[in-house]
Amino acid sequence: MHMKKLQFQVRINAPSTKVYDVMLGISNKSTYEQWTSLFNPTSTYEGSWNKGSKILFVGVDENGKKGGMVSEIVENTPNRFVSIRHNGILKDDKEITTGPDVEKWAGGFENYSFDENDGVTSVSVDLEITEDFLDYMNQTYPKALDKLKELCEK
Repeated sequence: MHMKKLQFQVRINAPSTKVYDVMLGISNKSTYEQWTSLFNPTSTYEGSWNKGSKILFVGVDENGKKGGMVSEIVENTPNRFVSIRHNGILKDDKEITTGPDVEKWAGGFENYSFDENDGVTSVSVDLEITEDFLDYMNQTYPKALDKLKELCEK
């Protein structure tokens, strides 16, 4: 399966320390949950953003089942750069890291870059995605980043 690369950007009138904190939900996990609610209203994470850590990006589906992504923080330079590698999926509370459901996009990256200039932070999100998620991400990610901007600027 061929992965497509996408990039989304937003300019936020706030220093990178604040944007990083709000985006990752460092001092308050609810800020992460608010901007990612555009993808899933129950979106949250379990684990840590520290380099080398395992992190689960989870939400509850329409049947009340918990699911999501099993991922790893490959790189984390606070207020500058975060690299996430998606290694598998969480389905019915089971971590699945092999098999046809996973193979088509396992190892895909999602990277967040923060570049501050005169108190304005440009956030770039680079991600690798399978063809079937392309339209969804193109429609949803910009809305999620608008929400992030709103949270950081208030």
